[in-house]
Amino acid sequence: MNAAAPHALSGRLTPGGHELTQRVYFEDTDFSGRVYHARYLHFLERGRSDYLRLLGIGHRELGADGHAFAVRRLEIEFLRPASIDDVLTIASRVLSVGGARIVLAQDIGRGSDKLVEAVVTVALVGKAGRAVRLPVQIRDAFRTSATTRN
Repeated sequence: MNAAAPHALSGRLTPGGHELTQRVYFEDTDFSGRVYHARYLHFLERGRSDYLRLLGIGHRELGADGHAFAVRRLEIEFLRPASIDDVLTIASRVLSVGGARIVLAQDIGRGSDKLVEAVVTVALVGKAGRAVRLPVQIRDAFRTSATTRN
């Protein structure tokens, strides 16, 4: 686990989850000036990674132990496009925590407009690339976050 202090770049924990703010840059867009569909996956990944970071779960430490989170399933619905210079909010919340899996609901919004809805299942995998049981600290961190209501 990573005991480093939370950093403003990592967003913030919210009641039941996490929020991260990201700006849309030129590199995120296609020829039309709209966000290219695959870039939304990058925004979602950043949201999940920073959620982990603020829960005290570091990718570097997981990797040193031979573990990593891998996306097992992703359902995504594109509702509205984002454009260059838009400021987006990536919201993540836990739907369930199992033995080796965590299911998250993630939304990308711009102000009051919801642009993308996703449900992502991630699994903790070991050196052999197979799912392994979540350590109790990780399960507890996500379960506590999911039930926290400020």
